[in-house]
Amino acid sequence: MLWTNYFIPTVKETPHDAVVPSHVLMIRAGMLRQIVAGAYAYLPLGYRVLQKVTNIIREEMNAAGAIELNMPAMHPIELWEESGRVEAMGATLIRLNDQPWRRGTVLGPTHEEIITDIARSYISSYKQLPINLYQIQTKFRDEQRPKSGVLRTREFLMKDAYSFDIDKAGLDVSYDKMYAAYCRMFERCGLPYTAVEAESGPIGGDASHEFMVVTDAGEDYLVRAADGSYAANLERAEMLPVPDAGRDAPADVAEVHTPGLSTIEQVSRFLKCEPSDMIKTIIFQHTEGLLVALVRGDHEVNELKLARVAEVKGLEAATQEQIEKLTGAAVGFAGPVGMEARVVADQAVTVMHNAVTGANKTDHHITGVNVGRDFTIKESADIRYAVEGDKAANGSDLIFEKCIEVGHVFKLGTKYSDSMNATFLDKNGSARKFIMGCYGIGANRIVAAAIESFNDESGICWPINIAPFAVHICALDLRDENVTATAKRLHDELESAGIDVLLDDRDARPGFKFKDADLIGCPIRLTVGKRGLDEGIVELKLRSGSDVEKIAPDEVLSKVRSAIKSLAG
Repeated sequence: MLWTNYFIPTVKETPHDAVVPSHVLMIRAGMLRQIVAGAYAYLPLGYRVLQKVTNIIREEMNAAGAIELNMPAMHPIELWEESGRVEAMGATLIRLNDQPWRRGTVLGPTHEEIITDIARSYISSYKQLPINLYQIQTKFRDEQRPKSGVLRTREFLMKDAYSFDIDKAGLDVSYDKMYAAYCRMFERCGLPYTAVEAESGPIGGDASHEFMVVTDAGEDYLVRAADGSYAANLERAEMLPVPDAGRDAPADVAEVHTPGLSTIEQVSRFLKCEPSDMIKTIIFQHTEGLLVALVRGDHEVNELKLARVAEVKGLEAATQEQIEKLTGAAVGFAGPVGMEARVVADQAVTVMHNAVTGANKTDHHITGVNVGRDFTIKESADIRYAVEGDKAANGSDLIFEKCIEVGHVFKLGTKYSDSMNATFLDKNGSARKFIMGCYGIGANRIVAAAIESFNDESGICWPINIAPFAVHICALDLRDENVTATAKRLHDELESAGIDVLLDDRDARPGFKFKDADLIGCPIRLTVGKRGLDEGIVELKLRSGSDVEKIAPDEVLSKVRSAIKSLAG
């Protein structure tokens, strides 16, 4: 490809609204343009990378036995109501209400309902199972704060696959195939990924794993044991129980006037205690009533853990009116003493002594609170997020790293086949529910994660398999016929050998061309100039290194092939 025949609108200045490296460099390298908040146009260079990513995904999915199809972005909301996920997805669902015929439709953020409807319509016998159907499709989510370029958008490209099996043993086989395929995909894309245990969230299911790429630009957290024995995302991370400190004898309970002081920080400062000495009482509502969660003052409730432990659906924060009715006090003064509701306490609360908590009385707290004497804990479990200082189950320190989620696999079980009555006939002629799995990959996120992982002060350093071009030829001194002819001959020779090559044939200064070459980040750069050709050489340099190799033009093809093989691992 000749630069003058292509479209690469590079930008020298850093965009004012771009913060993370992937966003900055995709704009500067002429790969991307924002059309509206949360939606981007992929310009030709960026689209080449995205296509290479999706080609790798498609090849590995096909090799794993999955079958590609295409489903619509517009869904009838009746299917979402049938699965019971309208409330679970909440404001994420983009509803189309501007015309009468569209008032019953949403733009799909995911496709579990659609694929389950397809399966129950066409798969009637166990003889048709197992099967795994996938698509690479645009998704839509009503992201309230789109940011970080393509990492958080309202419109994005995703590969989602859905397996249907006869039983859980079959699901385990399908799940393991997808897990292995995902590992191959990320390895081929050159990503330094980590697979971790994860929460299933609104997708649902019994077990899941996320594939993470560690980077400061990420908005998720990976939690791992320092000895490498354990890894999970922050929502799933489990920790060693907090030990009982064995403090002094129980103090007397005392009510303290705390006017207008309703936060942990305000009260702990006023009473000259630590946040860890306080019990935080959080009130939630769900489909069947109210639920009260107790955590230590320096901890936060993990709503996914809480919902799983309490076995409730539709968990969300209680309203001000609900809180005031339950506690008899303003928001911020709730406490477990005398609480008439279902209460689930975090394990750390069970070993607290002489604690401070709300008095269920406006502008008042109580001190000297002890479990067993002043209130009873009937239900306790791990319902909080892990924090610095926690340890893994084996005692190893937990380490927290920011990361990008690039893939997620779920064991759905019968979550959707139950709610949508999706059945098949087994070998005995009995109706059975499909056992399902779900497997998602964010194609846009792979592109961004690669840039976040491989960049320097000059630009992008692409992994070889997803680079827009493997080789970038910088032709200098274009008024010299030998330079022009040699550069074009090398371009044609490499292209004929099936190697992606970009020839910068612009009439521009060498420094200008080199800066653009570093910015767009093709893995191999060839420099063809008059001085070098007078010496019988051209220069080969890897984007990821600093050494320059001088080689004869006739050696270029073999040297480039060798470099590609080395870079591909």
